[in-house]
Amino acid sequence: MAKRSTLFIRIVEGKNLPIKDITGSSDPYCIVRIDNEAIIRTATIWKTLSPFWGEEYNVHVPPSFHTVSLHVMDEDSLSRDDVIGKVSIRKEALTAKPQGLDCWMNLTEIDPDEEVQGEIHLQISLLGDGKVPRRLRCRVLEARDLAKKDRNGASDPFVRVRYNGKSQESVVVKKSCYPRWNESFEFELDDPLADSLLTVEVWDWDLVSKNDFLGKVLFSINRLQLAQQEEGWFHLGPDEPKHSQDEGTLGSLRLQLRLRDETVLPSSHYKPLTELLSQSVGTHLNGNWPDLIMLIDETTTSENRQEVANNLVKLFLGQGLIKEFLDMLFKLELEKTTEPNTLFRSNSLASKSMESFLKVAGMQYLHRLLGPTINRIFEDKKYVELDPNKVELKEAGCAGLHRVQTEADVIQQSSALLQSYLSELMAALLQSALYCPLLLCQAFQQLYRQVQARFPEPEYRKVKFIAVTSFLCLRFISPAIMSPKLFHLREKHADARTSRTLLLLAKAVQTVGNLDTLVCCSKEPWMVPLQPAIQQGISQLKDFITRLVFCQESEDLDLQTRMSLRCGSMEKEGFLFLHKTKDKCIPMTSPFKKYYVTLSKDLLSYSRAQHSKKSSFISLPKIRAVEKVEEKCFGSANVMQIISSEDSGQQETLYLDCKSVNELNQWLSALRKACSHNANTMSCYHPGIYKAERWSCCHQKEKTDPGCDKTRHGVTLQEWYDPLDPDLEAQLIYRHLSSVQSPMRDKYYELIKQEEGDDADSQKGEKKADVLTSLFRILQDLRDAHAAVEAKERLKYRNVFLELQT
Repeated sequence: MAKRSTLFIRIVEGKNLPIKDITGSSDPYCIVRIDNEAIIRTATIWKTLSPFWGEEYNVHVPPSFHTVSLHVMDEDSLSRDDVIGKVSIRKEALTAKPQGLDCWMNLTEIDPDEEVQGEIHLQISLLGDGKVPRRLRCRVLEARDLAKKDRNGASDPFVRVRYNGKSQESVVVKKSCYPRWNESFEFELDDPLADSLLTVEVWDWDLVSKNDFLGKVLFSINRLQLAQQEEGWFHLGPDEPKHSQDEGTLGSLRLQLRLRDETVLPSSHYKPLTELLSQSVGTHLNGNWPDLIMLIDETTTSENRQEVANNLVKLFLGQGLIKEFLDMLFKLELEKTTEPNTLFRSNSLASKSMESFLKVAGMQYLHRLLGPTINRIFEDKKYVELDPNKVELKEAGCAGLHRVQTEADVIQQSSALLQSYLSELMAALLQSALYCPLLLCQAFQQLYRQVQARFPEPEYRKVKFIAVTSFLCLRFISPAIMSPKLFHLREKHADARTSRTLLLLAKAVQTVGNLDTLVCCSKEPWMVPLQPAIQQGISQLKDFITRLVFCQESEDLDLQTRMSLRCGSMEKEGFLFLHKTKDKCIPMTSPFKKYYVTLSKDLLSYSRAQHSKKSSFISLPKIRAVEKVEEKCFGSANVMQIISSEDSGQQETLYLDCKSVNELNQWLSALRKACSHNANTMSCYHPGIYKAERWSCCHQKEKTDPGCDKTRHGVTLQEWYDPLDPDLEAQLIYRHLSSVQSPMRDKYYELIKQEEGDDADSQKGEKKADVLTSLFRILQDLRDAHAAVEAKERLKYRNVFLELQT
């Protein structure tokens, strides 16, 4: 059994942002923080006060997290980035809206007294003779992960304890966000029965300026009298907000957020549901009507159709039945379609499932297909425009030393460039028939043949090709061309000039996918110059589809099998800067060297060149922790450490310097997920380095000190290359089926009535009733299992509470 909390974040757009640059605009981007830990940085949208990002993420968060916040920044090339404002959402607000939030949220000023983080270790006790306590003792032990308030990347923290108008202070610990005090403070209790507060505040000491607030904890004396003593780590809270500007003057963000807490039961609990779904798909092979999948299709609403499709696709991929599942959906869709021109044009379960399948199983193929062309467009940075109404001669520049380009020159050059890009892409598409994943080939084969059987008339001879291109071109390749960052083809969004080039190329690919140049040219006559390349592309696209459909009959089948690109593999690779140290040696002045790092199923290997035969490696089971390193250690905020143990028992640390916060968190997530089942993982670690005979984070002198901060195994990003998790997908499908149980029953009786009017086959009705009865019984068993887990958890917490009282 495992508890998994997943936070879905979609940063849609902003509006009415303030001007931060002398150009009269801003260059905004967002930083997403979970409890003040930066995990995501969006792309910068240049020169706009109403940016559109459209970026979405799934973040696996620990159940103990408190707040998610989004800081909007203005990027500056020459100076430090400007702060525009922030939006903060507490966990309680997300929990209260299980369906999720989708709204505009006003940006607020960033108040330093609110920007607190970390925890403090305290022991609070009441002392006295007999039953009536006379004294209050507060023992301040240590703190961890405090906010960095000084320019040196640390703080100089001290504690102020206040009670009944009196206050006492601890010593100041210089240059540390992980201080250890181990000091005690005592106060006289004037009235033991009165309900008063004990306040423990943490401050950053400054010699010249005002001390900075780092957080506080409040304790009720009446509550303390029940247990006489409280000890533990307490989350530091903010001070009262003091916003100086009116709400809304800093602009607003449109966000979509949804927090889902799932208790995933052991696999054996989901086996009956998985088997029933598999049998429902399997009966389709014997000619029986797909009862269960049809009911799911009929009762799934547009709001959650994409999510349900994604879960079903991943479940059937794990079961090896994705081909049968898609085949069934194609048949259901074709049964409902009477007009060929509307085939797969709606957002049906079949369309959403195929779209999801392409993203899960075909992302590596897409990268190999589009990567060279997309990179060329970004590197060229040429001004491209075909629409005469949008041509800007000042953007185009000069044709020669003394000759300014005319509108005709710009359109002619743009046409030549776009035809070059389109020809390169279509040639790559035709060549990709040799390495297209076998699963994709089989899915397109089924689609092609089913449509051909449904519409065999000569006037519909193009429909079978358009059915394939409606997914391949319109729902997969074209969206990736328009937004390469969202499909992980580029790290950043394109600028305005490159975006226009990508949009025109995507339009050309859509025209090729429609297999009709006349319709496009009648709507947008300025696309006529591309007609020769489009016509050639249509011929190449038909040739590509023909090769896919008949690939099993070709001599390339063995190559197909070898080149089937994997979905759900845990491989990640790329160049990083590394520094390796055994037993925490002192790092050199410039310790990092460039290596090519590869994360595979069992190893993390690194070598000086990409294809070098000489490489070093770390066995993943030996990794004990994967954590961030304090910025002050190496002068970079994007350094992580991998702590592993050798066979001799010696501890070894590998430092990796990443080029951005996104790359840092991607590697952190990939390694944490790869090591999630490791034994002997560390519960605490040092976020600093051992230098000059002490730890830079907490100033402890012992090398073997266990650590001053807790490890964060729980915070990871969900990526397209993550391994399939059949238990989680089954749990999500169970949740959905439970929510539509009543509509499924109503739909079942409606279908029975229809069949009784058309076909008096009682055996078919009885079989459907058996399937529905089996499903409802399985859902009830899962509900009972979850209820038993919850009851066990409640009993556990009750026993802990009773122990604390005694």
